[in-house]
Amino acid sequence: MKAKLRFKGREILIEDIIKASGLKKFTGLMFKGKNAQALLFEFNGGRAIHSYFCQPFLAVWLSQGKIIDYKLVQPNAFSIKPDKEFDKLIEIPFNSKYANVINFFIEEGKL
Repeated sequence: MKAKLRFKGREILIEDIIKASGLKKFTGLMFKGKNAQALLFEFNGGRAIHSYFCQPFLAVWLSQGKIIDYKLVQPNAFSIKPDKEFDKLIEIPFNSKYANVINFFIEEGKL
């Protein structure tokens, strides 16, 4: 699956996203190596995430298709969430497959 995101007048295409369902919705990027694929989570009301047993990744939170926040998530963080309500989350692992996406957000100056 692909996602085209717009942020501050710019656009980025994220390819090779897996929609998380079932067990993957609970494990996310846990125990995944550097070659993991990005994951899309859909929620009925936002929840906090954690990063135990994860490599660093970029979390992008969406509400009604719009980016409301993004953060670099380091391993072993207990509770990570944005200040606003959200209905989707994309977890993007730091690897060469997603280098253009990571650079897109680094250019925004928050990472």
